[in-house]
Amino acid sequence: MTCWYEGPLAAFDTETTGVDVETDRIVSAAVVVQDAAGSRPRVTRWLVNPGVPVPAGATAVHGLTDEHLQRNGRWPSPVMDEIARVLGEQAAAGRPLVVMNAPFDLTLLDRELRRHRATNLDRWFEPAPLRVLDPRVLDKHLDRYRKGRRTLTDLCAHYEVVLEGAHDAAADALAAMEVVRAVGRRFATRLERLSPAELHTLQSVWHAAQARGLQAWFARSGSPEAVDPAWPLRPELPAAA
Repeated sequence: MTCWYEGPLAAFDTETTGVDVETDRIVSAAVVVQDAAGSRPRVTRWLVNPGVPVPAGATAVHGLTDEHLQRNGRWPSPVMDEIARVLGEQAAAGRPLVVMNAPFDLTLLDRELRRHRATNLDRWFEPAPLRVLDPRVLDKHLDRYRKGRRTLTDLCAHYEVVLEGAHDAAADALAAMEVVRAVGRRFATRLERLSPAELHTLQSVWHAAQARGLQAWFARSGSPEAVDPAWPLRPELPAAA
């Protein structure tokens, strides 16, 4: 029987105006689908005119300028609906969804849906639940004592995955998928008997523990930064009084 890490997977990634999931916007996104390890991936891309200025710092990362997005990007409302629909289709097809640092991309998509469609991401997974595989959470749990950073670039280097065109949504999604497959192979004895559904549940526990550890480190360092333990989607912030 084929292990989940050799079988069908989908992957999702975004490029954005910044790193605040509550206020920043999606400027590009991609979903990559692969029917089996080594098979040709199918890629769906979106380019978005976010309707707000793109900071120079964000452009320096992904190369997408205001001018380019205004000329070539689509309005957010239909794009967010299409992205959510495609992700729901992947869940319905039984494909686990790879998302690097899932609470960022999935929460940002949820907030865009609330902003532009008056709906939320959970609605799209009522027929079939979302099963997320987050390479960052998996790697940090399975190889917790390894020193160094764990960005996508770092994980690609560690697991010998080729990342061509970093900070392009499709390139990053495909690389994250390959990292998850590599993690599965490296830690097969610990992962092969677990289903994606079981791993989804376990990752929420692992991420919460990782968040508590990071929060304690921040406290010892005197940093006021807060770490959200929610995974793979952060709850909506309560409305201001």
